[in-house]
This record gives sequence, C-alpha cells and structure tokens, in this order.
Amino acid sequence: MAVQTLSSLLFGIIALFFWAGHMPGAQAVPVPVTDSLDRRQSATDKLVFAHFMIGIVGNRASSADYDYDMQKAKAIGIDAFALNIGVDGYTDTQLGFAYESAARNDMKVFISFDFNWWHPSTQATDVGRKIAQYASLPAQLKIDGKVFASSFIGDGLDVAQMRAAAGVDVFRAPNFNPSQTPNNGVLDSAFNWMAWPNNGANKAPQPGQSFSVADGDNAYKAWLGSKPYMAPISPWFSTHFGPEVSYSKNWVFPGDLLWYSRWNEILALGPRYVEIISWNDYGESHYIGPLDSKHTDDGNSKWVNDMPHEGWMDLAKPFIAAYKAGASKPDAYISQDQIIYWYRPTLKSLNCDVTDTTMQDANNSSGNYFKGRPNGYETMEDAVFVVSLLKTAGQIRVTSGGNSAVTYLAPAGAFAQKIPMGVGKQKFELVRNGQSVLSGTSPKDISDTCPCGIYNFNAFVGQLPFKTFGSLDSQGLASLTVGLHVSTCQPTPTLIGTAPPSNDPQPTYPPPTANTPPTWWKPASFPRTISTQPGTTAPPASTPTSCNGDTVADGESPNLTGLCDFLCSKGYCPPGPCKYNSLGTPKWSDPNEAPKLPGSRSR
Repeated sequence: MAVQTLSSLLFGIIALFFWAGHMPGAQAVPVPVTDSLDRRQSATDKLVFAHFMIGIVGNRASSADYDYDMQKAKAIGIDAFALNIGVDGYTDTQLGFAYESAARNDMKVFISFDFNWWHPSTQATDVGRKIAQYASLPAQLKIDGKVFASSFIGDGLDVAQMRAAAGVDVFRAPNFNPSQTPNNGVLDSAFNWMAWPNNGANKAPQPGQSFSVADGDNAYKAWLGSKPYMAPISPWFSTHFGPEVSYSKNWVFPGDLLWYSRWNEILALGPRYVEIISWNDYGESHYIGPLDSKHTDDGNSKWVNDMPHEGWMDLAKPFIAAYKAGASKPDAYISQDQIIYWYRPTLKSLNCDVTDTTMQDANNSSGNYFKGRPNGYETMEDAVFVVSLLKTAGQIRVTSGGNSAVTYLAPAGAFAQKIPMGVGKQKFELVRNGQSVLSGTSPKDISDTCPCGIYNFNAFVGQLPFKTFGSLDSQGLASLTVGLHVSTCQPTPTLIGTAPPSNDPQPTYPPPTANTPPTWWKPASFPRTISTQPGTTAPPASTPTSCNGDTVADGESPNLTGLCDFLCSKGYCPPGPCKYNSLGTPKWSDPNEAPKLPGSRSR
C-alpha cells in the first residue's frame, strides 16, 4: 500500500518529544479490560484496531480460516480488524468469512476502503452501499450505534452522497488529509496513516527534511479539534519488489526501536483509537501477525520467509492493557519476564548488487522504485534491538556474532537497548543474583551473504522464553523464486523445528521409553530456556501427573493440534503450545493407536 504525503500537514507544527528509554511515571493499578466489546462501543472508549489486508487472502475457503487471526489478535487486546478492501472479485466472499469468524470469536471488524482501487470522485454511492451491505451483521463495529467505517486515503469523496446511499448512521473515520479536506465537519474521526519518521514526501527522513510520527499526531489533532483521533502505530517498513511484478517499489522507513518508542508515545498521547499497521501486510514488512496466517504470495516471500514478527505481539500486549487503562507505563501489566529482540539479517554495508532483483529497470510510475539497496537504507542502524519486560530488575547480556558481549542493567518494567550487530549467532541472557534466569541463542544468524541474493531489510523478531512461531505454507511461498538471480534459494521454510544450540540450557523431557519420539526430534514449541521462576501450570501433587487429554493453548496455532495430541498420547503436555484437559493414564498406551506425528506446521 502506498503512503500518503504529509509535508503539507506539518508547517508550523512543533515536534512532540520522543519517549527515550524508561520514562518515570506513577505506578498504575491493573484495571480489568475483559468487558464485552459490545458494552464498550461508545464514543469515549479506547479501542485498538489492526489493519488487515483482504487483498492477499483470496485463498481462504471458509470463516474457519479467520479464526486463528481473530484469536491471536484478541489474546493481546486488539478489539477489531480494519478490513482493507479493493475491488477484487473475492472481496465479498472474504468479507463474509471475516464477519462470521469475528462474531464467533467475540471480535469486531469494519471496512477500510482502499482508494488506490476505489474512486472517490465517482464511487461515493458504491461505498455507501457496501457499508450498508454489512452494517447489520453482529460483528460490525459500531460507536454509539453508528456503523464504523474507515479508509486508506480517499479525499474528495462525496460524504453526503455516501451517507445517503448507506441508509444507516455511519461513524466515518477516514484517512483524509487535513490540507485536502479542511472541513472536518464531513467526518466523525480521522486516521493518520503516516506511522514512520519521514521526509514529508513519503520517504525516509533526509537532512533538513525530517518529521516525526508525533508531528503528524499534532497536525491531525489540531485539525480535528474535539473530535476523536485515530493514531497510527507500526513496527517497521521495508519493501523490495523488483521488475518481476508490475507494482515495483523499493524503499524503507527507519524502524529500529520505533515499535517500543511509539507505544510509549501512545501512552502519553492517550488517543481515542489506535490502529496498528499492520496485521498481515507482508509486502511492506510491517506485519505483526504470524507467517502461517493463510495468504497468497504477491512476491513478498523473498524477504518474509523465515522472518517471524510474532514477538512484537507479545511486546504490545502490556502496552495495550496500559493504554486502555489510562496508565503512563506498562509495568503493572507485565505478567512474566520476557526478552524480545529483533534485527536485520545482514549489515547494510553488504553489497548484493550482482544478484539483487532490483538492479534492472522496472515500472516506476509510482516514483517508489529504486535500484539496489532500498531508498532510505542509510537511516537504519546496524544494531540488535532488545526490549526487556521484567517483573524485577536484572542484568541482560547480549552477544552479537563475533562482537564482545554487552552487559547492562535493565530495570523492572519495559526497557529498550540497542547493541552493535555482528555477523554470526545472536545470544541473549537474563541474570539475577549471579544466576542465569533466561538464556538462549536466536534461531536466525546475522549473515555476511545476501539472502536469496537480494537486499533484505526486513526484521527477524525473536523472544525469550522461546515461543514457537508460524511459517509460510506453499501458497505463501509460491512466488519466492520468481525473478531471483540465484538458484540456491528454495521455496521452503528453514527454521521449523530448530533445536537449541548445544551450549544452551536444555529443557527436561519425559523419561525415555519405547514410545517416546527419537532424540533428534525437538519441536520448536518446547521451551528453549530454563527459568528460576516457579511454574504456574503444574497440577497439585496429589493428582496424577500424566496427561491423558489436552488441546492447543489459547492463542496458539490450530496447526499444533496434532503435536499436542501426539505428545499427550505419551503422557506429556508441553507447557506453552498445549494445555491439558485431564490427567491420569495416557489414553493411548499402544503406539499403533496413538495419533500420528504431524509432518508440518504449515497452514
């Protein structure tokens, strides 16, 4: 999706001071946020949305294909998906599926019209009719009884004509530009798309042309007055489409620690609504949803394969809870020690010109195509970014490749640090009182070779304790080799089932028996770290401790069902991906009757 220009919005705006590090603030008392969303749809409630691209999910066959996304999003506090739609032939089918799944999972959805495809000057009636088509469905988000609708760009739309065609009260929160729609009377709220530091002209900051995300906040708030503001937040932006597609584009905005600093800005700003950009826009690398969220490949798999971002969801969870409670920091909503880290797969100095896909001429009608390294790459730091979410203070030690280890004190709460990146393995450790609490090596090395021959400025996101992550399936990998200039890259994930390196603390497995899996099989869902914190899921000592009935844990992929069934058949329920329903004698004592070992996590 293209990003609109903001230079005309920012004249005379004073930049908001960026949150840096661990800003002090009053300790918040946790406030339950479990009220039904139906009871919280008033004009004063704080709600969190995530931008969801319908255009890449035309391969979904039923509403069940949306359940995984709904459950994952709900688990971290997201209230609704903004369903970005163009004019694809499958749009209505997929909208129907999404609305049905949302209702089943106690989520809300609303339509976000993408005016790259819709025409504001001629389709106001069509927009209104589309809103009316879904207005009465149970999952439709409503504010004070009004049907919520949004957009990407769309200035010039005849809003009065749209409302007349809708035939229902519409709460209109479009991504209009204040300079193009100076009369805010035509809307109820407004969404600012520009979630990244920029130069005011849809590219990365330049000397003398640098605007923060907070500058955009100020411009929109000044324009809206007392009307509610929908603030953007995004962790990253990198796109690298070459001449192999008709929509060639190749640029970045500086992400670095943006996901952390922007959440702190959101807590200070306290906007009525927040929209995450995005859940599943893999092509622009700002997805926080899992890779195994079912979708087709528009060519993005070249830089998305083996690059999960799910750790960003875990980072967001306490911030979302704090935002809804009006707290100034997330500390009271951190339930366990976690380390979330991310980095690019190579240093920006690595030269891939000989084999990169963007070194040839391509369609540049958009002005977004550049050859070689993506435009704006200089603004990104060669660093490993680390955010700790700690119950109590501790020392964190990071070793990036061949660089010397860096050790620093991380206070209780959320804290960010950046470490110079080095080629090789990436190791992380949390130490308290001289004892290792968390320790692990990332599944992804930083490399000195060009991945698939290209410049890949996407981020790999990992976390401790280790959590299993999704992988692209065959449809999500279908275009990986198209346009590549190397033959060494295959359309298959390589990080599935990665075992911990031998120098990592190893999890304790059940005593070996004739029925246990072979020792080389260590599914990615097993814990990769040892924690000194007491477990919270162990049954009372007086009860049987062998699992004889289990299911996938809340928020985990349904693709783990076979794995959970298999391990439970052996009397073991791995914490994290699975949860037990009953304890006692394992149901399947005969290995010939046990469920078969799942062959793949791919959806």
